[in-house]
Amino acid sequence: MVFTGLEDLGGAEDAQGARGPPLPEASVHFRVTRFLMEAGVKLGMSSIPIATACTIYHKFFCEVSLDTYDPYLVAMASLYLAGKVEEQHLRIRDVINVANMYFHPGSEPLQLDSHFWELRDSVVKCELLVLRVLQFQVSFQHPHKYLLHYLISLKNWLNRYSWQRIPISVTAWALLRDSYHGRLCLHFRAQHIAVAVLYLTLQAYGIKMPAEENAEKSWWQVFSEDLAKPIIDNIVSDLIKIYTMDTELP
Repeated sequence: MVFTGLEDLGGAEDAQGARGPPLPEASVHFRVTRFLMEAGVKLGMSSIPIATACTIYHKFFCEVSLDTYDPYLVAMASLYLAGKVEEQHLRIRDVINVANMYFHPGSEPLQLDSHFWELRDSVVKCELLVLRVLQFQVSFQHPHKYLLHYLISLKNWLNRYSWQRIPISVTAWALLRDSYHGRLCLHFRAQHIAVAVLYLTLQAYGIKMPAEENAEKSWWQVFSEDLAKPIIDNIVSDLIKIYTMDTELP
């Protein structure tokens, strides 16, 4: 189902791979969440509202079929709704114009004509639909505050040279951001995602914690006592699948 007016933006064709065979569902969601993140940045949204928008989007398509609703319209409605949830309010006109410029680079802002009002009505109706499907449960706990706390602790544990030389913090935040291309936010606890992101970062740079071999428990158990190694492995595996998907997209 495509709401009135949205088809002219070109989003539906982009999501389904108009220039080739239809994309697998996971690849469609990857593409749409990439649009969602880029649009969120252009709209001046901070990381938490963008994460909320991605979570709303993924949770919605856990409840309904991808073939039923235009994913880019749902993404636009998710952005608009996330702005309300996180008190970083957006204007629908800005959301529509950013989406239009995403699909038609260099284009001018849309005129306030009948086409614009059709698009606006579509976003508003879709927002109400998303709220009903999710039963108005649109507030989420994100890993960001946990990752910040864990990074501060890690900085105190490692020697100053290693911390300054290796971009641990930058890499960890990038991994967390990219995790929202998939559904990790729905399948795992926020604390566990934060630890797993940090674990993968340290593994990528070959960093070992001081006195880890003689410690009674692993460093990640200090952060989250109920976390088991298989959970970390599952999160890391899902993250790697996201990056693999990125390289395979046309």
